Amino acid sequence: MILSCLHDVRLILVTSLAFFCAGMVKASPTLPPHGARSRPAEFPVVDVPSHLNPYPDKPRLTFSSSGTFKLTVFSDLHYGENPWDDWGPQQDANSTRLMRSVLAAEKPDYVVLNGDLITGENTFRENSTTLIDCTVVPLNEAKIPFSSTQGNHDNQRNITHLEEIQREQLDSYLSYTRTAPPGIGGEGGEGTYWVPVYEKATDLTPALILWFFDSRGGWSPGPTSAPLPDWVDATVAEWIKHETAVMEAGWDSVEKRERGALAFVHIPPHAIESVQKTLNTTVNPGLNADTLAQGSTQATADPSSAGNDQPFWDALNANIKNLHAVISGHDHGNEWCAREPSKDVIFCFDKHSGYGGYSSPGWGYGVRNIIFTSADPASGLETWILLEGGQTRARVTLDKNYDR
Repeated sequence: MILSCLHDVRLILVTSLAFFCAGMVKASPTLPPHGARSRPAEFPVVDVPSHLNPYPDKPRLTFSSSGTFKLTVFSDLHYGENPWDDWGPQQDANSTRLMRSVLAAEKPDYVVLNGDLITGENTFRENSTTLIDCTVVPLNEAKIPFSSTQGNHDNQRNITHLEEIQREQLDSYLSYTRTAPPGIGGEGGEGTYWVPVYEKATDLTPALILWFFDSRGGWSPGPTSAPLPDWVDATVAEWIKHETAVMEAGWDSVEKRERGALAFVHIPPHAIESVQKTLNTTVNPGLNADTLAQGSTQATADPSSAGNDQPFWDALNANIKNLHAVISGHDHGNEWCAREPSKDVIFCFDKHSGYGGYSSPGWGYGVRNIIFTSADPASGLETWILLEGGQTRARVTLDKNYDR
């Protein structure tokens, strides 16, 4: 009887995926993504290491012709919940509807999927990665370039971060998601990388670097599944130092310019716990319904310590110049921004986007929008929460004066 029920659940999952992901649009390798610029006939030859050109076969990401760059962040989509009943597939359909409506209305230059793309504990080994197909359908349809981080629910007995990344790369030419070099990121933490954004396609060096860090969490794969550390591994600290040094040596030898930076990590850094205690609803507007504690931020083995993520947090803030903000998901009930005083860096929560995952009446579903009004890293950026119905809230300008 148990085997029969499991078989029936697998059939329901396959059927629901086939229905909701039917007509999946795969991007043509010859078609430049929305918001990106085609390779010009006279493309500059830049004498920098190939390591600094991680996407030689993809269009360069650039600011728009009006000098702006707009990102839309979908967080905690949680595809694949409850495949054994009608409720689960309906939440996936609702999430896809939200993605399509937001992309059509906002027309961002770039999209970030900031962790917990799927609810991995509800998947089956034989078809778990097919949920990524559903996730990228709206992005492929809209021809918008994107990249992702993975969350604690993306590492489970029947799914891993690496498998999700590989499936995403297979599904979409528009994906700029990469894996970290061997030995970087720790067990279950392969999704650490960076993406360059140029002011113009003919520029010699980028104006903005988007950084993506894998905070791991969840469970290791296989029948002897065990909990994984839920913080950015200490190996990433040395990787940050190495990457920033290579960038400065390579790019600065060609063109001296200041570059801005923006960082994404699914689970908030441990240092953010204390920030919540000093929020001001005028300066730090937005939903504040999840109390931060162990499990809500990157874990600490000793509550009196700064946290297991301290090597990462130190290296991030010491080596990445002009860091506009660090942005996380994970805590569905929070959507505020605040300045973390120990590093003098701005932190923001995303908005819970998916109909899967925990929620509460009145929270709503939506995205965080971010717009750079200039490629000058000294300029601030505008950010706000957009709900599915079009309402906006928690609009703030993140600049040197914010939250001081």
